[in-house]
Amino acid sequence: MNDRVLCSVKDGVAEVRLNRPDKLNALDLAMFEALVETGRSLMRESALRAVVLSGEGRAFCAGLDFSSFAQLAAGASAGPRPSRQLFDRNPEESPANFAQHAAFIWTELPVPVIAAIHGVAYGGGLQIALGADVRYVAPDARLSIMEVKWGLVPDMSGTQTLRHLVRLDVAKELAFTGRVVGGSEAVGLGLATHLSDTPLDAARALAREIAGKSPDAVRAAKRLLSGAFVSRTEEGLRLEESLQGALLGKPNQVEAVKANLERREPHFTDPQ
Repeated sequence: MNDRVLCSVKDGVAEVRLNRPDKLNALDLAMFEALVETGRSLMRESALRAVVLSGEGRAFCAGLDFSSFAQLAAGASAGPRPSRQLFDRNPEESPANFAQHAAFIWTELPVPVIAAIHGVAYGGGLQIALGADVRYVAPDARLSIMEVKWGLVPDMSGTQTLRHLVRLDVAKELAFTGRVVGGSEAVGLGLATHLSDTPLDAARALAREIAGKSPDAVRAAKRLLSGAFVSRTEEGLRLEESLQGALLGKPNQVEAVKANLERREPHFTDPQ
């Protein structure tokens, strides 16, 4: 893993921070690689309870760094092909291609991901934020589905996350125009969950709260709610039944009941 993304885990909460502040955390190939590798490493953390996703410096992420990819393309004939290309795909790992996976992997993590958005979240940066389960946004933040400015369409899984957050006409208007919206409007439209003067502090507080709940129940809730929104009614009801059946009577569920009855803090064990 390279230093484009910083990651630390403490008390079950992972802090994941895009780390290219001199470029407003713009996405070059190294950033794509770091995001995917960070997500993969967190998949293997059995003690993980929640993730806080943020950007170092003055912004969350300014989107694709076109200059770095132009240089990469210009040098392609003079050197070997880079080890990873944006449209590379491994169907055994994910339905997403390499570029999409940098954003989509946060939906695939089994635990809640909370994004803290400040400064700008443009294009691919916004799509990464949309991969989170909850988004806190600063009032003066600026968000945009900006791909149309460059003659492109959203292609980092944004269509798959956006369709569950905003109305179709809103998504179309934003994609057709690339207009920039502020934090308050972002919450009103559904692009963000909560407005906060200190989004990172708010995201950390929510992550700590989630980390104190039964990890079995939290993971099941993410799987259930994510699945229910894309399944038929019968499939959704069966998933609800199946996940609840897997929780009932298990040690963490019993501990949750005991802790409530005994008016004490629960002591949960990590999933196996």
